[in-house]
Amino acid sequence: MTNLIATTDICTYHEVEYTFITSLQEAGLVELRVVDKATYIPESDLQKLERMIRLHHELEINIAGIEAITHLLERVEQMQEEMRVLRNRV
Repeated sequence: MTNLIATTDICTYHEVEYTFITSLQEAGLVELRVVDKATYIPESDLQKLERMIRLHHELEINIAGIEAITHLLERVEQMQEEMRVLRNRV
């Protein structure tokens, strides 16, 4: 079973509004789970969420910008993996 972290803990620790996290969910950037009327994020998504929080806090990037950056970073990671596979074939 995946470990879950309460969004209230994340909001308190990182000093972000709950609406920021729900906006990320609505954009398809993070997964939220509801258990007994409380909202949680899987521990496996925590690093990704913290990166998005830093983009928002430190660089004042909005949700649309975070979405674009996230998709670009995912694409770069895919390309790096493809290059690794191709190098191993040689």
